Amino acid sequence: MSRQIHCGAVLALALGATGCVINVDADAVTVREEKRFPAGPGTEVTLDTWDGSIKVESWDRPEVLVEIQKRGADRDEAAALTVSATQEGNRIRVVAPPPREEREFTGIGAGPSLSVSYVVSLPASVKLAARTGDGSIAVHGIAGTIDLRSGDGSIRGTRLSGALTARTDDGSIHATGTLEALDAETGDGSIVIEADEGSTMKDDWSVSTGDGSIVLRVPSDFSAEIDAFSRDGRVRAVGGGLERLREDGGRESLRGRLGSGGRTVKLRTGDGSIEVVNR
Repeated sequence: MSRQIHCGAVLALALGATGCVINVDADAVTVREEKRFPAGPGTEVTLDTWDGSIKVESWDRPEVLVEIQKRGADRDEAAALTVSATQEGNRIRVVAPPPREEREFTGIGAGPSLSVSYVVSLPASVKLAARTGDGSIAVHGIAGTIDLRSGDGSIRGTRLSGALTARTDDGSIHATGTLEALDAETGDGSIVIEADEGSTMKDDWSVSTGDGSIVLRVPSDFSAEIDAFSRDGRVRAVGGGLERLREDGGRESLRGRLGSGGRTVKLRTGDGSIEVVNR
């Protein structure tokens, strides 16, 4: 069971926020605050937390709204978590450094419930960098340069457009949209990339996982050189223009040209299958 408490003026002032809500669960308390920033052309947004999830979605307002969710064992512990929210020109930064207990003891004695998460609404055309030491990242409807990194958590991007970097040490990656540049890497997890019609390669693409399957789906008019290799798993193509080759030791690779060729899509997995689908 959880309870929701709206903060009074005194508490809101003490937290330095425009307003806050406290959610009380059975084992933790979450203090929610909001930060708003004006946003125009060329806006750059950086979101950084040592532990917590990040959710980003586009909207049609010329501003950035960040809901900060600070979670602790009790209200005082949650409210004491530090978050720096600043704007300099077109650069917006929201950063939650680890509390002293986390830095000194690497989590031992700090309590497993400590975290700072973000739920963000912003204009579609931005330069976005989102980083979390431990947590998932979900981004929807963003067009521009998108850099998503997690130390431990899944990454999901839908209806993206532009250049995408998605890296996690442990977790799956799933991205869809009209892509121009792509660098997707996970230490342990599957990767699914669905490039929509209109996707074109302005540079080489790289997709790799240490342990997991890879699925790449591209439109029928997509042009690229395909270079796929699995140390332990099946490699197959759905569509024409590609040739499967079996290498020594049972390792499989797939090389060939889609459309008029050009830039290279490099696909690598240490343990898992690879499937290239030319729709």
